[in-house]
Amino acid sequence: MPATAFPDHTLESAPAAARPALAAIAGKQGFLPAAAGRMAASPEVLNGFLRMNALFESTTLDKLSREVLSMTMATRNGCHICVAMHTGILTALDAAPALVAALREGTPLPDERLEAMRQFILAVLAANGAVDDAAIEAFTAHGYTARNALEVTLGIAAYTLSTFANRMTGAPVDGPLARFA
Repeated sequence: MPATAFPDHTLESAPAAARPALAAIAGKQGFLPAAAGRMAASPEVLNGFLRMNALFESTTLDKLSREVLSMTMATRNGCHICVAMHTGILTALDAAPALVAALREGTPLPDERLEAMRQFILAVLAANGAVDDAAIEAFTAHGYTARNALEVTLGIAAYTLSTFANRMTGAPVDGPLARFA
């Protein structure tokens, strides 16, 4: 199916069930990102991602660890818009440039704790969740908990959904994110 099958919906053209979510996104961002407009072709997918993301944001993982997960998924799944968006978020968090660069390149992180997070994410993905005791122990040795390990699966689910949907729809990088592309 060609990416043109996914129009850049506006608040007026989107299916009714997607309009409240699009209005909230536009209000928060100051513009309606093309990725959201295209995802609105399925209100269930748009609303599902937003709910999953809100749940992930409410976990006990700290913001920087959550961004490591988001960027790890974005680079692993080749979602250019996600890389730009999360580079912008990391920049706003005053993340070290070396950390941002390593995340974008998929190379070891300069921060040992955050690298433990990245390695755990990759282990969970490689084992389809069936990580061994050594992976759990390596993760928890850096201050993470068993609860955090389960929260990683929520983040993986949320960002698998968004990266796959953005790639399927061919969502472009919006103007405000271009400097982070």
